[in-house]
Amino acid sequence: ERGSALVLAGAYPRGRLVRARSDDELRAAARDVELARVGWGIEDSSFMQVFATLFIPDGSREQWLEVSALQARTTSATNAVRFLETFAHIDVTDAAPEVRCPTLLLHSRDELRVPAENARELAALIPGAELVSLPSRNHILQADERAWPMFLDAVDDFLRRSAATA
Repeated sequence: ERGSALVLAGAYPRGRLVRARSDDELRAAARDVELARVGWGIEDSSFMQVFATLFIPDGSREQWLEVSALQARTTSATNAVRFLETFAHIDVTDAAPEVRCPTLLLHSRDELRVPAENARELAALIPGAELVSLPSRNHILQADERAWPMFLDAVDDFLRRSAATA
């Protein structure tokens, strides 16, 4: 009711546990939570690096280490588990059609962590939403990849158009 425009990056309507269609998908979602419980914030934790590679599979080792260090510095294992559990249970399929402001969704076309079909599903649920598919496999875009300036240009253009119609 108060927003004049909405920009969503890497978004999805249903979390991993809600959208799981098989026992393997359910186990994979539960495994993330358990790995965070035992490996989050431990220096040189292989989980932290695995987690980083899920979000930036095309990143360099240096980028993975930077993301791992940032994750460990910015939240505790308890909070990481809470985030993963909460995100896995998200379901906005009933609320999304109620969005009434201009909405832009940006999503990496070949992302592994949140497959692009999830962004397409969310865009279809939000009336008039625009979806920009970016040429990347990364959930967290990196400044040195070609999708990054495309992301910035799309956001700038959308906000300019949204401001002009407000």
